[in-house]
Amino acid sequence: MFKNYLKIAWRNLIKNKIFSIANIVGLTCAFAVAILLSMTALFELSFDQFHENKDSAYQIYLTSQTPRGAETSTSNPVPLASALKEEVSGIKQITRSLSEDALVSYQDKDLDLDAEFVDAEFFSIFSFPVIAGNTNNPLPSKNSVAITEETATKMFGNTNVVGDVLQVKVGSDVYPFTISAVLENTPTNSSIDFDIVIPFENHPEFEANKDVWNSQFFPIYLQLEEGMTTEQFEVNSREFANLHYRGSIESDKRDGASPDENGQFKQFHLLPITDMHFVSFKEGKAETARTFPYLILGVAIVIIFIVCANFINMNIALSEKRLKEIGMRKTLGAVKKQLFFQFWMESVVVFLVSIGLGLLLSNLLIDPFKTLFVTKATFAEVTKPAIILLFAASIFIITLIAGGYPALIMSKLGTLRALKGKLDFGKNRLRNGLIVLQFAIAIILISGTLVLHGQIEFLRNKDLGYNKEQVVSIPLNGRKDSYAVIELLRDELTQNPDILSVSGSDSNLGLGKDGSITSSAMGFDYKGRGLITNALTVDYDYAKTLDIELLEGRMFDKKYSTDSLSLVINESMAKQFGEDDPLSIRINMDDAVTYSVVGVIKDYYFQDVKKEVQPLTLFLNRNWDLYYAYVKISPKNAAQSFDAIKTAWEKIEPQAEFLGSFLDENVDRTFKREKTLATIITSGSILGIILSCLGLFAISILVVAQRTKEIGVRKVVGASVSSVALLLTKDFLKLVGLAFLVATPISWYFLNEWLQNYASHVSLSPLFFVVAGLTATLIAFITVGSRTVKAASANPVKSLRDE
Repeated sequence: MFKNYLKIAWRNLIKNKIFSIANIVGLTCAFAVAILLSMTALFELSFDQFHENKDSAYQIYLTSQTPRGAETSTSNPVPLASALKEEVSGIKQITRSLSEDALVSYQDKDLDLDAEFVDAEFFSIFSFPVIAGNTNNPLPSKNSVAITEETATKMFGNTNVVGDVLQVKVGSDVYPFTISAVLENTPTNSSIDFDIVIPFENHPEFEANKDVWNSQFFPIYLQLEEGMTTEQFEVNSREFANLHYRGSIESDKRDGASPDENGQFKQFHLLPITDMHFVSFKEGKAETARTFPYLILGVAIVIIFIVCANFINMNIALSEKRLKEIGMRKTLGAVKKQLFFQFWMESVVVFLVSIGLGLLLSNLLIDPFKTLFVTKATFAEVTKPAIILLFAASIFIITLIAGGYPALIMSKLGTLRALKGKLDFGKNRLRNGLIVLQFAIAIILISGTLVLHGQIEFLRNKDLGYNKEQVVSIPLNGRKDSYAVIELLRDELTQNPDILSVSGSDSNLGLGKDGSITSSAMGFDYKGRGLITNALTVDYDYAKTLDIELLEGRMFDKKYSTDSLSLVINESMAKQFGEDDPLSIRINMDDAVTYSVVGVIKDYYFQDVKKEVQPLTLFLNRNWDLYYAYVKISPKNAAQSFDAIKTAWEKIEPQAEFLGSFLDENVDRTFKREKTLATIITSGSILGIILSCLGLFAISILVVAQRTKEIGVRKVVGASVSSVALLLTKDFLKLVGLAFLVATPISWYFLNEWLQNYASHVSLSPLFFVVAGLTATLIAFITVGSRTVKAASANPVKSLRDE
């Protein structure tokens, strides 16, 4: 019996070639894309899930009630970790952790590595397995380091390196460290990524700040004892916060801050490490939004839905052509169960063929897909037993609906009615509903694509307050002192007429090739009020190099020997001071040092372009290192100037990799998530429209076939080709119009919510939705019209004779 079902199923597929090919092509493309998108989404959702202690490990953050409202910080002072462990109950283990670049040398080889400065408990909280060396304690002493397998291979050519000595540049000094362990490479789905791990007490800021509570620059992670909840920890830590942050609390009270619902001005909170990849801090709270992976997964589901709707529609439409076959089968004794299994088997055959082809296609496309979407996901994400089981269950349900629904309808028919070949599917309500839903989804995707690209272009073309097209930023990742490197660059490039200016700072603009983003903030009292500012250490010619507009006063100048005690502030900082004459401001940062404001610059986007410009203070302090050089070039010979900078760098720092990039490239890198999302939505829109039109085209063929006699009669009585084509097309266009009415408010709501994540954004113009609707309508008109015009142009005599 089963063999007979397969044989008849295959014959019917061959008999209806157009519909079989349309179904298989559509399903194959949809399955291939859905597999790749699901792979990406599941990879994103797997971040930090590999840690054995994931259910009891947390990152700590502090919420402060200030005159400006609730503010959060994940940066902490050096003595906090040990004080928390001693004074607050419920903590099993705690570790400090700070990510920085480190120049590591062995013999004549230098590598700029991602370093993680940690406490020994780091490896007890997090699961980073040891493959060689000390497995119980990878950092047994202050002078030991642990490196990854990849780092060992790059540096030594093998992993048998335990006991070897590396030279590591820490701050401005170089120290020897013994390799005590080799670690597995950090997983691609880890929020903490490193090449080398160094004991925290070796950090250059450790000694100076080990007893200082107002210098905060690194995150802290902890593991709670069994039975301890996050709520209990928060209650336990309140008295601790009130004691150790007493001065800051009194300052905030004085300036008008209000306590939280628990009467606290400082409250520690815990963020699960599995949420770190998705967290954002708003109004004093941590918000974890897995929007990106869920949206990718949603696009995959939508594509599968569209192609399955096509499949169901075509199966229902084709079933009417098989009524006489059903009637004959029933006459010969076929029962309902047999008819049902016959139709279902045909659906299963199509799906199995499409799944096989989809797997093959996705395998062929995986490398270009990973490059296009900048993902490290692999097929391992979708080959887990639970995922395969879910996929199999979904296929079972879809084939059951696609093949079972028409079978149930027709199996209920009487034999005589079936033999007459007449069947009413409820005036095609299901078919029309699925078409409306398909095109509504397509319109939502198209409008999303337009708004996403509009927002990216808005941010890309936004005036950032500095010159991003003519300035090259270079990470100072070599052996020499940062100020000396900048002076040497000036000397090397001074004779080049296309090099206009050279400067530096301790923070990059945008995201450079080194992948690091740094920021520094500080607070101080001014005339009885507590103020907070972002702090930036710069070199001479900073504003000149970046074309930042000077509004009042002057920038730092070599002519003034006292500029190490001078400040330059931006407009936002000047407003925070609230003085009529900003150049009269004098600030006592501590009891011994007084700083004077000598200049005010125009606000510029020194942080993420997606955020509002914050108060900023520029310092000129040779005791603080610079981490980036800036070189302004002439627009005439940009390529030659870039090569000249690279040549100069290789002469000055021959062993350090040149990672220079234009600032506009850096800014573009900060849109990586938006660009990936736009690419996914755009691809989904294109595929969704193609699949919808594929189904629409097949349905239009059936509708035209059903109305062949009507077309012939209308032509005989004088109807024109255009009037007949319009008659056949308008019903489908009405469905697209209804889809537009359904999709527009839904699309507007979600896009408006998404745009609220940006301090400045593109206006949500009705034009976005009108263009999306017109695009869908035009494509549907071309799809259906191509078939209806052909039918309307046919010889009416032939149509009537065929009937």
